Amino acid sequence: MAQKDYSKLADDIIENVGGKENVNTVIHCITRLRFYLNDEKKANTEKISSLDGVAGAVYNEALGQYQVVIGPAVTDVYDEVITKLGDEVVDEEATNAAVAATGGASQPEKPKSAWGWLSRAFQLLIGTITGSMIPVIGLLAASGILKGFLTLFTFNLGWISTDSTTYTIINAMGDSAFYFLPILVGFTAAQQLKSDPITVAAIGGVLVHPTIAALWSAPTKGMAALFGIPLNATFFGLPIHLPQYTYSIFPIIFAAWLARPVGNWLKKVLPLSLRSIFQPLFTVFIVSAAVIVVMGPVISLISAGLAAVINYLVTFNEAFAGLIIGGFYQCLVIFGLHWMVIPIISNDIASTGHSVLNGLINFTMIAQGAGALAVWAKTKRADIKGLSLAGALSGFAGVTEPAMYGINLKYGRVFWMANIGGAVGGFIAGLMKIDMFGFTGSWIGFPSFFSKTNPNNIWAFLIASVVTTAVSFGAVYLWGFKDSDVDKAKNAQKKNVFKQS
Repeated sequence: MAQKDYSKLADDIIENVGGKENVNTVIHCITRLRFYLNDEKKANTEKISSLDGVAGAVYNEALGQYQVVIGPAVTDVYDEVITKLGDEVVDEEATNAAVAATGGASQPEKPKSAWGWLSRAFQLLIGTITGSMIPVIGLLAASGILKGFLTLFTFNLGWISTDSTTYTIINAMGDSAFYFLPILVGFTAAQQLKSDPITVAAIGGVLVHPTIAALWSAPTKGMAALFGIPLNATFFGLPIHLPQYTYSIFPIIFAAWLARPVGNWLKKVLPLSLRSIFQPLFTVFIVSAAVIVVMGPVISLISAGLAAVINYLVTFNEAFAGLIIGGFYQCLVIFGLHWMVIPIISNDIASTGHSVLNGLINFTMIAQGAGALAVWAKTKRADIKGLSLAGALSGFAGVTEPAMYGINLKYGRVFWMANIGGAVGGFIAGLMKIDMFGFTGSWIGFPSFFSKTNPNNIWAFLIASVVTTAVSFGAVYLWGFKDSDVDKAKNAQKKNVFKQS
């Protein structure tokens, strides 16, 4: 869609979500506008889904979000929507406060039980982590591709020597986003939680400072241990455990949360003439000390344990895990709930350097892309050909929403026939003990499967990907779609694939 069309599309979306007065706040992720509406019943899902430039729409009751699927142009459409709504409706502080305080619900009810409080706390945690990670996912994906190609050229083809400065420079390009992840996530988490982003980024810099990293990599000799955990540093004479903070995300998110009340308190008690210097000074010192001495080690140990548990669950019977994940993971994508899995994958890669879980999820993207490609090959309708080809290309590039909402879910058998291919591909990948060393999935993510120690890992990816593509394409072409389905879909009442409870 051309840029000139975004203005009209924004007008149409606002009108059909119930008008400007029905919009509380709006944010976006990689492919979706996420509205917090005053009354979600006023939204016209059928009309929104039919707009040129919209792949679909769905209300996520669990997160309290009305989600409009746009695709790669989401930031352009979002900018136009923000312009149309104006600051008096879409106030940045109100948006962030709503998301951070409720994990998604724009009008949260006070919990009436312990379970209600626990559910709200979980929504808060997931909403905060997700909002903090969304802005950096694209950068991490690009960095992962670069690292994958470097592995190919160095360890598989031998074109670049690990002793060369060429390797050092390119490795730094690919590794910087991961190594300095606490700084990047610290900045975005502070924006999410209304702390000062620069101050929290500086705290992230403390965690990844070379001298701090050196203390972790070379523990002090003769130090004691607590429950088998080495106390490898001291702070004012107090023995502490100093974990590795490079590649980590959870400690800095805690820091971003703590920095707000600390900063606000200092703002109240410090004289105005001293505030500009001493507020960030004391905030950095207090929050950094709290993270390094207390919460950082605890969170890092919990993160390592979570990564170990996830790794155990998917590798205990990797073929079975691949079958289940390959067959059903895209059901989470329908409602945008797959973003709850992203922090787990990020933590997995940060803790271990790889993610079997992400490797299995990869084939669900290929499957949906292949399903849309089969529709392109079979249909004789020009409009469906264009839509399905665009969806297929997007799916093979790692973004499945255009394929799913534009084609696969509209003609429901396409979605489920494609999932059969995902299940078969995941099962085969699991049998071959596949692993993944980056974020980017689907066909475009093949560099993430080059391994320094297992040259057969890329072959596992290629074999399972070819099988996934073939099975999904064949199942959809033979049993999943015919042109008469288009007319039936137009005449039938529009429904979501899953009924919200």
